[in-house]
Amino acid sequence: MPNRRTRVPPPSGLRRLMFRAPLVLYRWRLGWLLGGRMLLLTHRGRTSGLPRQVVLEVTGRDPATGAYHLASGFGPSAQWYRNIRRTPHVTIQVGRRRMPAIAEPLDPEESGRLMATYALRHPRLARGLMRMCGLEGDGSAEDYHRIGRDHIPFVRVLPDERPAPR
Repeated sequence: MPNRRTRVPPPSGLRRLMFRAPLVLYRWRLGWLLGGRMLLLTHRGRTSGLPRQVVLEVTGRDPATGAYHLASGFGPSAQWYRNIRRTPHVTIQVGRRRMPAIAEPLDPEESGRLMATYALRHPRLARGLMRMCGLEGDGSAEDYHRIGRDHIPFVRVLPDERPAPR
């Protein structure tokens, strides 16, 4: 059973700069250097209504729908996650491709399934994500499912053919 080791605050200082470095690459039009594993998500602030941006790891892809799966490593309190719950119309950029999309938070069971699938494909990255989130587990698929279900919400981002509202 995963136990929260410590309450991990959002990154600040030098750690925040490291997390924000991929955003600089996208702003310099060099996002393609990150390949298809990273995605620039432009969303609206839930209070200000101003555009906000974050670069996130693509944890999976649904080839049938073209949807991208993202994990909120800092849980449901992450600012981008709270913002997309309020305003699901977003814009995504993967490499050089930019498109409007709809972000849909997934239910806990689906989040658990996606976390277990991600951990099987990328065991080292999954362990790093656990450390970053202040979680520990035994490394089993059931444990990762429980972690995704209880601690790490996932989001499905589906490219949208309709223009995003202003």
